Amino acid sequence: MNYKIIAILVVCIAVVAATGCMGLGSSTSPQGSSANDNSVRYQSEAKIAYAGSPAAMPVPTQALSQSGSGTSIIETKIIKTASITLEVKDIPGAVETLKSIAAQKGGYLSSTNIQKGYNDRLTGSVVIRIPQAEFENALIGVRAIGTVKSISTQGQDVTEEYVDLQAQITSYQNQLAQYNAIMKQSTKVEDIIKVQEQIDRVQTQLNRLEGRLKYLNSRIDLSTITVSLQEPEPVGGDTGHNFVSTINEGIAGFFGMIDAIIIIFLALLPLIILGGIGYGIYRWRKGKKPAVVPAELTEKK
Repeated sequence: MNYKIIAILVVCIAVVAATGCMGLGSSTSPQGSSANDNSVRYQSEAKIAYAGSPAAMPVPTQALSQSGSGTSIIETKIIKTASITLEVKDIPGAVETLKSIAAQKGGYLSSTNIQKGYNDRLTGSVVIRIPQAEFENALIGVRAIGTVKSISTQGQDVTEEYVDLQAQITSYQNQLAQYNAIMKQSTKVEDIIKVQEQIDRVQTQLNRLEGRLKYLNSRIDLSTITVSLQEPEPVGGDTGHNFVSTINEGIAGFFGMIDAIIIIFLALLPLIILGGIGYGIYRWRKGKKPAVVPAELTEKK
């Protein structure tokens, strides 16, 4: 009997020991799984923070340094312009065509000027603004409306100025926010006046920088194409004889000569008057002097 009781006790102890070992193993495994899950979640959060805003959620210092070591890409800012001289038969019609090209490309006609030149030949100047993405296509369309006499294109890189303006604007905005916070806490009139002076100064600089940035954005987003238009030379050139034009030019030259004579006469009139007065005085003084008898005639007498 005693052996049986001892055997039962041994079996119970073994069962309890086995249960404890199983419990220990099961308790360790979830912790390891939880650690692995936390590691995966932590890495996912780091990736999300790197892709979006780093300040949105906690990111390990190592992840921040890795993200900070990456090269930041700055978009290049280019101002594109072009100048082209075209020979066209119908200048007013060419102006309308240029206006249509600008509208089709999402731009507009900025300015136009048509005038008569020598021998009644028309000349014109048109400026169109085109989105930068359509600059090359618009230039092809402009060249197609006439005979190209000259063309030049320019690309001005303003990336450095653009980035500098953005940095200065951010700095002035921060200063403005600080001065506004100080203004809310100020109670003395003299302090309020001093802070307001600083706010006005910063706001003036901020407005100037923002205006410059808007100007650059306008020049960058919309490229400028200046088109000079001219009519072709008439057959035989401009050397053909025109009797009426010759008469008109002769009459114009005649009146021009008369105008020149009048101008010269009026310019010299003071000198003429002074010379006449001087000559009159000379003649008067000469008439007052007694006649001088030569010495030979006196001896003979």
